[in-house]
Amino acid sequence: MIHETVVTTSSAAGDAHVAPMGIRYDGDRVVLMPFKPSRTYDNVLARGCAVVNFTVDTRIFAGCVSGRRRDWPCVPADEVSCVRLAESLGHLELALSDHVDDATRPVLRMRRVRERVHSGFGGFNRAQAAVIEGAVLVSRLHMLPRSKIESEFAYLQIAIDKTAGPVEREAWSWLQEAVAAHYAAPSSATPGTG
Repeated sequence: MIHETVVTTSSAAGDAHVAPMGIRYDGDRVVLMPFKPSRTYDNVLARGCAVVNFTVDTRIFAGCVSGRRRDWPCVPADEVSCVRLAESLGHLELALSDHVDDATRPVLRMRRVRERVHSGFGGFNRAQAAVIEGAVLVSRLHMLPRSKIESEFAYLQIAIDKTAGPVEREAWSWLQEAVAAHYAAPSSATPGTG
């Protein structure tokens, strides 16, 4: 099972990096598999740590993948040399146990160092799930056929229309703008993608 989260890391120079990322739990370890090239991968190797943030603010997912916003407020983690999202509902601090390099998707196995809950979780609504799925699609615009992107966005729009609040509507608009910009660019004309 893959859990959609936001992973924060710090560079060797101390610069914060925020990235939506699916994680897996493997016993007492957390597995990260970032695509290369990846600042998250580089930062984990440089610092030996990362933080998994649990949030319902879908603007973070949409903002990171659309390039609309990346300056999410972070604060120092408690026990690892890294940062966490200031607004997270909770976070999980991780230290690198081992990694397997790969040209496309290296595997980072992380051990749990500290877990904290900062506020209660009121549950997801369908629009939040739609924004997260839309963010995954935007991150794969270069890999998926245009017809697939358009049909998936049309389906996800139903959840946005029925259940979104202002935060989800803002996040959704960023994703829609990213899709439109991608297909308006001359380099997006790929044979067979319509």
